[in-house]
Amino acid sequence: MSYSPCLGSTVTNTKMRTPDTLSPFSGMCSVCTAECLGTCEIGYSAVRGEEAIYPVGADKSQFASEKNYPVDFSHFNINGRVFGAHGIEADTYKATFPNVDVTTTIGEEYPIKLKAPFIFPAMAKLNWQDYYAGAAVSGVMAVIGEDAVGKDPELEITDGKVSNSPFLAKMINAFREYYHGYGDIVFQANVDDEYLHVADYAIEKLGLTTVELKFGQAAKGIQGMGFVYELEKALSLQKKGYLIYPDPSDPEVAEKHKKGIGPHFQKIGKLPMWDEDKLTERIAHLRKLGIKRIFFKMAAFDPADLIRVLKIASANKIDLVTFDGAGGGSGNSPCKMMNEWSWPTVYMESILYDILSEMKSKGYFLPKIAVAGGFVMEDTVFKGLSLGAPYVSLIALGRSAMSAAMSGKKVGELVKEGKVPKDLQKYGNTIGEIFRDVRKLREVYGEKTDNISPGTIAVYTYVNRVCVGLQQMMALNRKFALDKIDRTDIIALTKEAGEVSGISTITDYRDKIRQMI
Repeated sequence: MSYSPCLGSTVTNTKMRTPDTLSPFSGMCSVCTAECLGTCEIGYSAVRGEEAIYPVGADKSQFASEKNYPVDFSHFNINGRVFGAHGIEADTYKATFPNVDVTTTIGEEYPIKLKAPFIFPAMAKLNWQDYYAGAAVSGVMAVIGEDAVGKDPELEITDGKVSNSPFLAKMINAFREYYHGYGDIVFQANVDDEYLHVADYAIEKLGLTTVELKFGQAAKGIQGMGFVYELEKALSLQKKGYLIYPDPSDPEVAEKHKKGIGPHFQKIGKLPMWDEDKLTERIAHLRKLGIKRIFFKMAAFDPADLIRVLKIASANKIDLVTFDGAGGGSGNSPCKMMNEWSWPTVYMESILYDILSEMKSKGYFLPKIAVAGGFVMEDTVFKGLSLGAPYVSLIALGRSAMSAAMSGKKVGELVKEGKVPKDLQKYGNTIGEIFRDVRKLREVYGEKTDNISPGTIAVYTYVNRVCVGLQQMMALNRKFALDKIDRTDIIALTKEAGEVSGISTITDYRDKIRQMI
């Protein structure tokens, strides 16, 4: 069987002529006829070429893998127990799911409190305003995505360095407006950001306290690609320090472009060329500037690279390393990359567990770890924490949190227009009636709650649902604090899941039964 999807997808607005009769090893229709207009990805590529590598409409949508990976979190179930209580007094009136403690802290020298073990990973698109503000009201962290200043029409660069970015300031303030002592807004710096010294500017001028250095370019690890169709814009971007191909400042290239000859211009993200010495020097400089916390962002690269990054993080007392598994994404990844590149999250976490266990046995300082890649609801959150225990501290909620922000904003617009969706009319016709958790926000923000946008409220309400669900899952296992979760709290349902993860299967339990009795 094939785990990969066929050559028709809503991600690229393509479809198969005969979807019920496909060739599984190629993804093509089993019969390809000369009468077809080419509605599949091959036909799309035949007319749009390299443009077809990327999703369609990334400015209005977000995307993820369509590949059916051999092992994912559905191949595990959550264990359950009926004796005792861990992390709380074994008292019927105290050991209740609302008393499960899901708060945590991040930061070695400068710890920050989080109301839940979540981080909203890097985004700088779609409804970012409510994404960041939603993190603030939820008391968790949010990360501003790479190259955010590249979207700033008012960006000012002096001597090759950013000297003013009103857009970046707005992003940071979207979180700070609702900050109430929990979480933080994090700036992610890719190679282009580092060339422009954006983090330095954000620390010195905008009061940034946490920065995340990225070990890949664009989503996961490929070079970002953005088409530029006007010569003037290509020259402007090149002048700002971006890598443009072909070279628009070459007179011959410029002349050909005017005549409609040659390739279109592309803005290409620079690949990072970090090493231990460069990183150590950069980290020391950031701390000298006054940064309080430094994070790393890493994808599911080769295990040798995972080990090397963790060693660097250990040597430099990095506060958090986020590892991003295959399957997630927000729309900046090429379609085939989302489907076919790197380790899926379960595989990645299993490798990380082995690496971190070995590092711990050899006395390494271990940074806090977050994992990303397809986490949505409390079941996968719990499984992710259990699979990576005791090393995984945070789960990244990216596409799901943005989905809540977008849907909440849309509902808010319809309510304002007096067009409450039929399915929601049973709850009322105002924001306060439809969004159930507004009353909880009033406890924190009082009258200011009336100014909180529906998209922000939606993110808060979504996070609250996941938190309560997580509390119930934890109480089911008699685990009343996050540090009590361990790898025995999930069960592998298949032989393959057990082999990949090291989590016990029914066969393993059969071998243990004699010892238990």
